[in-house]
Amino acid sequence: MRIDPGPSPVCNCLAVRQAARHVTQFYDRLLAPSGLRTTQYSILATLRRQHPMTINALAVEMVMDRTTLSRNLLPLERDGLVRIEQGARDQRSKLIQITKQGERRLEDASKRWASAQARFQSAFGSRRTMELRSLLRAVTVTEFAGANVAT
Repeated sequence: MRIDPGPSPVCNCLAVRQAARHVTQFYDRLLAPSGLRTTQYSILATLRRQHPMTINALAVEMVMDRTTLSRNLLPLERDGLVRIEQGARDQRSKLIQITKQGERRLEDASKRWASAQARFQSAFGSRRTMELRSLLRAVTVTEFAGANVAT
């Protein structure tokens, strides 16, 4: 019997996940004094840019499933950084809005985020950083998840 050794060194998924974890850990370390993690920072920044948003719209924007997003919103709501209300037109929908306290926390964390951005760019190179973001955006919008896959 042959045992599958797992993902190969050329596995796209493994490479992307390893890089994402590596970068996330770096940003989390720099953001830690603000009390926010990278996902929380991204949620607050998105809400500041596009507020208020339904949970469904925010999940799409964050490329997250609703359950994962809901789990990430709980500490933000508990700490008064976001407010979650029922939608005015549809009582089943949830409307999420950043609070004044959330704005202040985001502002404090933004300085740390900018430092992380600068350090990443310095270590990785400006041109490579821009190319990386462009490639990652292309991956995010490429529709391969719904493609016919032989099972």
